[in-house]
Amino acid sequence: MAWRRLAAAAALLSLGLVAGPPASAQAGKAAARVSAASAAGTSAAAGAAVYAERFRTVCAACHGADGRSDMAGTPVLAGQHSLYAITQLFLFREGRRNNEAMVALAKQMKDADLRGFSDYIGTLPPVPAPAPAAPPDAARMSQGQALAREHKCVFCHGADLAGGQGVPRIGGQKEDYVLGTLQGFKSGTRPGYTRAMTEALSQVPEKDLPLLAYFVANSTGK
Repeated sequence: MAWRRLAAAAALLSLGLVAGPPASAQAGKAAARVSAASAAGTSAAAGAAVYAERFRTVCAACHGADGRSDMAGTPVLAGQHSLYAITQLFLFREGRRNNEAMVALAKQMKDADLRGFSDYIGTLPPVPAPAPAAPPDAARMSQGQALAREHKCVFCHGADLAGGQGVPRIGGQKEDYVLGTLQGFKSGTRPGYTRAMTEALSQVPEKDLPLLAYFVANSTGK
């Protein structure tokens, strides 16, 4: 902690083991640094609270207060990574992703808003999907997993499909949303921040996309 570093520095100076300005000046500088760090921490906490409230009033109606809703075609944000979230908000703001509601919202956002919302999204823990009426079909899951390995999905998204940093968590994502996303990358109508997904999906037959979506949506990871 900062006060311990300050005490240690003062002790070393008092023993003559550290050369430098007088102890009072050194202590004054250290105290100023502690004060500045404390102010920054307070400001960051206040900013986080603001975007938590803005998420509840602006985003939760569609995405759910905890980041998962029952609205068809609406992606799960719970457990998503902040770096991925900010790239998607940026694409919406620049009109590069096609969703009327999201483009309208994002166009009003300044850079600080992109960071604030995405940082808050990054704090949302994963929320499991409601229990299905029947267990996932074992044959379809096996086929989907084989496709995910063949087409290197697990290379970027991880064996548990949890992603990381700029790579989205896709395990447990809604099946209809996953399928629509895969079809969008396949057809070129869904732009990415890079061409990685477009190039990867160019190698996947159209008929295999539903199997991949089924596997992804029903994969809960560890």
